[in-house]
Amino acid sequence: MTMVDGTQAQGEAYDAQSLQDKWQRRWTEDNPFTASEDPTDKRPRSYVLDMFPYPSGDLHMGHAEAFAMGDVVARYRFQLGENVLHPIGWDSFGLPAENAAIQRGTHPAEWTYANIETQAASFKRYAASFDWSRRLHTSDPEYYRWNQWLFLRFFERGLAYRKGGLVNWCPKDQTVLANEQVVQGRCERCGTEVVRRSLDQWYFRITEYADRLLDDMAQLEGCWPERVLTMQRNWIGRSHGADVHFQIEGREEPVTVFTTRPDTLYGATFFVVAADAPLAEELCAPERRSEFEAYREKVAKLSDIERQSTERQKTGVFLGRYAVNPVNGEQIPVWAADYVLADYGHGAIMAVPAHDQRDLDFARTFDLPVRVVLDTGEPDPRETGVATVGEGTMVNSGPLDGLSKTDAIERIVDVLAERATGNATVNFRLRDWLLSRQRYWGTPIPIIHCPDCGEVPVPEDQLPVTLPDLRGADLAPKGVSPLATATDWVNVDCPSCQGPATRDTDTMDTFVDSAWYFLRYCSPRMDSAPFDSDAVNAWGPIDQYVGGVEHAVLHLLYARFFTKVLHDMGMIRFTEPFTRLLNQGQVINQGKAMSKSLGNGVDLGVEIDNYGVDAVRLTMVFAGPPEDDIDWADVSPAASLRFLSRALRVMTEAGAASEPGSDPASGDIALRKVTHQTIDKVTTAMEAFRFNVAVARLMELVTAARKAIDAGPGAADPAVREAAETIAVVLSLVAPYAAEEGWERLGGKGSVSLGNWPKAEPDLLVQESVTCVVQVQSKVRDKLEVAPDIDDAELERLALASEKVQAHLQDREIRRVVVRAPKLVNIVVG
Repeated sequence: MTMVDGTQAQGEAYDAQSLQDKWQRRWTEDNPFTASEDPTDKRPRSYVLDMFPYPSGDLHMGHAEAFAMGDVVARYRFQLGENVLHPIGWDSFGLPAENAAIQRGTHPAEWTYANIETQAASFKRYAASFDWSRRLHTSDPEYYRWNQWLFLRFFERGLAYRKGGLVNWCPKDQTVLANEQVVQGRCERCGTEVVRRSLDQWYFRITEYADRLLDDMAQLEGCWPERVLTMQRNWIGRSHGADVHFQIEGREEPVTVFTTRPDTLYGATFFVVAADAPLAEELCAPERRSEFEAYREKVAKLSDIERQSTERQKTGVFLGRYAVNPVNGEQIPVWAADYVLADYGHGAIMAVPAHDQRDLDFARTFDLPVRVVLDTGEPDPRETGVATVGEGTMVNSGPLDGLSKTDAIERIVDVLAERATGNATVNFRLRDWLLSRQRYWGTPIPIIHCPDCGEVPVPEDQLPVTLPDLRGADLAPKGVSPLATATDWVNVDCPSCQGPATRDTDTMDTFVDSAWYFLRYCSPRMDSAPFDSDAVNAWGPIDQYVGGVEHAVLHLLYARFFTKVLHDMGMIRFTEPFTRLLNQGQVINQGKAMSKSLGNGVDLGVEIDNYGVDAVRLTMVFAGPPEDDIDWADVSPAASLRFLSRALRVMTEAGAASEPGSDPASGDIALRKVTHQTIDKVTTAMEAFRFNVAVARLMELVTAARKAIDAGPGAADPAVREAAETIAVVLSLVAPYAAEEGWERLGGKGSVSLGNWPKAEPDLLVQESVTCVVQVQSKVRDKLEVAPDIDDAELERLALASEKVQAHLQDREIRRVVVRAPKLVNIVVG
C-alpha cells in the first residue's frame, strides 16, 4: 500500500494495521491518559474503573466487550476535560493459575506473569485509555503485604476470627468455598458438586455490617442496576421476627429458634433440628443414635440446594426427645431433618405445618399433627395438603384469638418477653465470609500458632510473609495446603514467647485481593501503608465502575464491606466504594455461550487481524445497550470497517480542503443543524449509557457530511469542517485509531481524546418544522410539514383537511383518530 509520511494518501482504502502501528507508537511516547496529581490542576477529578482481569490467557471476546464499554466511559470523561484516573491491574492470585501450573509442571508465577504480559500487550493494541503508571498485580509481595496488614487490623477489631464448623468443600479443587461461591450446589470454578465438611477456618465477621450493607443501599438507588441491588438485598436477607426459647427434655439450657411468624406459636406441633448441626447429635437419645448417625451420613452427601428443594420427598429421624412449647406447655417431638440448614438462624425451627408448606409436607410424610391457628378463608390444609400462609384472623391461639396477624405478632412478642421465653429480633441470611483456602497460590494468613500463646499475629515489621518458592514441589490438592510441606517455612519461633510455633498454612480467598484494590491504585507504589488516605479521599469514591453482573453478590458485597470497615478505621471518608455501576452483557455466538465443545468459539485476535481494533470495538458498542448480550453471529465487523473508511474519508477531504479555525457560521446551515443536533443527542445518549444510540447518531452525521461534500457546498465549506471535527471527537470514544488519524489530517492540536467535546448551540437545535405522517387504516396517505410544538387538535384538523386523505376517506365513517403530535396521525374508519 502506498504511504505518505506514515499516513494514508487521500482516497485510499482504510488500512487498520498501519494506523494501529502508528498511533500505538505515538501513545507510548506521549502517555496521554496519565492522571494528574498536581494540586494546582483544577480540572474535576473522575475515577473510572473496570473490574480488573484475571490473567488466564490472552484477551477474549468477553474482555473485548467489557473493556470497550469501560473505555467509552473513560474517554467520554477525558473529552469533557476532566482529570481522569483510569487504571489497570491484574487479579493474579487464585486456583486457575495453580491448577494450570500443576497440569504443566511449572510454577504458578511463571504461568501468571507470562499471561499478564500477553494481556498487557493486547490491551495496548486494543487502545484502552489506561494510566499504565499505576499498574499492579495482586500476586506481588508489595501488594499482598497489605492484604496481611489489613487482615491483622481486622483481627485486632474482632472482625477476623478462626473457628471450627461445617464448610462447603470442593472435592476436585480440595479447598473450602464461601457460600457465595457455591452455585446451585456446585463449585463456581469447576462445577464439581460441593459437600459439607467440618474444618477449622478463618472468617471475616461481615455479619456485623449486615444492617449497614442493607441500609446504605439507599445511596446507590438510581445509580446501580436495580437487579444488582435486589440480588444483594436477597443475599443479605434481613428478616424481622422473634427468638423463641424451647425447653428440651433432658437439656438444662433451652434451645432458641428464630421465626418470622411468632404469631403461629400455638400451631407448632413438632420441632426440627438440622441433621448436620451439633445440636442434633447432642439431643439424640441413646436408643435412636444408630438410626440418626446413618441418616446424618446420607444428609452429608446432599448440597444445600438439594436439601431445600420443594420437589424432594421430606426425610427425617425422630430423636427420641420432646420440646416444650413455651406458650401452652405442650410437649412436641424433636426431629432431625435435611430441609433445615445448620447455619440458618440457630439451626433449629418450630414446625407449624398448617401454615408452612415444607413443615406440612414433613408432617404428612410422618403422620404428625396439623393444627390451624390462622383463618385465612382458604380451604383447610389438612384436607388440601396446601399450607395457608396469607393474612387472616388468629384462631385456636388462646389470648391471640380474633387478632390480625400484625396485632398477634406484637402481642405474642410481649407475652414471650414477660415470661422470659423469647424476644423480638432480626435474623440475616448472610453468613460470615469464609476466607481460608487450602491452596498455595494466594496470600499467606499472617498468624502463628503457638501451643502456649494461641493465635499470635505476625509482627508488622515481618510483613510480608512471602510464599515459599516450592518450585518443583507437588502442588496437587491433597485436602491440606501445599504450604504445610514447606517445613522450613512453617516452623518458626513464637513472636510472643519465642518458643517453637508454626505458621498458619492456609491462604486467603482471592476476593480479599479485589475487596480493596481500587484504593491501592491511588498510590500504587506507597510502601508505608496500603494506600495514601489523602489521595484516596481526593479520587474516591469511584465515579463509574464497569463490569459483569456475575459479581453482583461476591466481589461487590465484599468490597462494600471492606470500605465500611476502612471508613470506621478512619482511613477513608466515604462508606460506599462505587458511586455508579454499569454492567455489560455477554458475547455469545449463535444464541449460545461460546465454548470449544460447541465449536462456536470466536477468536478475538483473529477478528482484530481481519477487521482491525476499531471495527471490533465499534461492533461491540453498536450491537445494543451495554447490558444486553451480543450475539457475534448477528453483527458485522465488516460493516463497521466500511463505516470507518467512510468517516475517515470525510475527515481527510475536509482537512485537505480547509484550514482549522474557519468560522462555521458562514457554512451550510442545514449541515450545521445536523451537526449540533448530533452533539446534543450523543451527549444525552452518553449520559444514559446508550452508547449504541450515540454511534447511530454519529453514522447519520457522517452520511450528512458525505452528502454535503458530494452534492452540496463541497469539502471546503466551513460547516463540513465543523461536522468532520465533530466526527473525529465522537469517533474517538469507540474507534480511537481512526479518530486520531482523522484529527491529525484535520490539523487538530494534540490528541483528539483530550478535552475536545463540543457544545451544541441552542439556536441550531430548534426545528423549524417536523414531518408528520398521516395514515388511513395504518397506510401512509400524506406527509405534512408542521411546527414542532403543534398541539393534537390542530394536527388532527390539518390531517383531515388534506386532499390526499380525503380522497381515501370517500365519505366513510371515521371511527377514531389517533394523534401523536407532532409526527403521526392515524385515521381509523368503519
